[in-house]
Amino acid sequence: MDPIIKLTNLDKYFSRLQVLKEINLEIMPKEVCCLIGRSGSGKSTLLRCINFLEEPTAGKIEVDGLEVNVSVKGKQRRQLIHDLRLKTGMVFQEFNLFPHLTVLENVIEGPIIVKTMDKSAAIKIAEMNLERVGMIMKRDEFPSCLSGGQKQRVAIARALAMEPRVMLFDEPTSALDPELIGEVLAVMKKLAEEGTTMLVVTHEMGFAREVADRIIVLADGEIIEEGVPEEIFAHPRDARTQALLERYHN
Repeated sequence: MDPIIKLTNLDKYFSRLQVLKEINLEIMPKEVCCLIGRSGSGKSTLLRCINFLEEPTAGKIEVDGLEVNVSVKGKQRRQLIHDLRLKTGMVFQEFNLFPHLTVLENVIEGPIIVKTMDKSAAIKIAEMNLERVGMIMKRDEFPSCLSGGQKQRVAIARALAMEPRVMLFDEPTSALDPELIGEVLAVMKKLAEEGTTMLVVTHEMGFAREVADRIIVLADGEIIEEGVPEEIFAHPRDARTQALLERYHN
């Protein structure tokens, strides 16, 4: 089986500061991978480079067989990036919902505008995904009426409505009050059980331990170790991983 995400020698500089250093990573279909590491280790930048929300400096990115070499320029590159983004659903720390649109209107916006889908078909897909995240009863509400956890679940439904091949989560619970984190993690756990390919930047170690197939540890822009949760949490090899996990245990 071929990997659904493949990163080859991925570098990222901000001016002279190198924040990603020759990242090589493969993620298989239906795999759930959690990216962990201290703040500033490059986790979110890595995630955002996969769908070119951040411009990688060098390397190659492949998603579901579509390959974008960073050295390719011009019109061909723009088309490749557009096609690649259709294959990746992204959920951010902040929910980024349109305040003037209802929950349903937020979810159908992408399929109609980006995929030029018929409105009735888009509504059908939106309702199915709102059902998946437990938000169908709020379909006609505006975001201002929702809790943070509910907004994030709508944001997940919005990403799913684009029918992506992989889901990217950038610290999806970090902007939430502690009592609302569980409802979002429960939705993500359900997606994992359904076989959704997920790459998750998270500080939620309990979730990573329980749901991830693989933990990837970043430090100083490099992957310093990776493995199954039992291995990483019980027997971390790198001193930086040990220090990171000790912080969460204390």
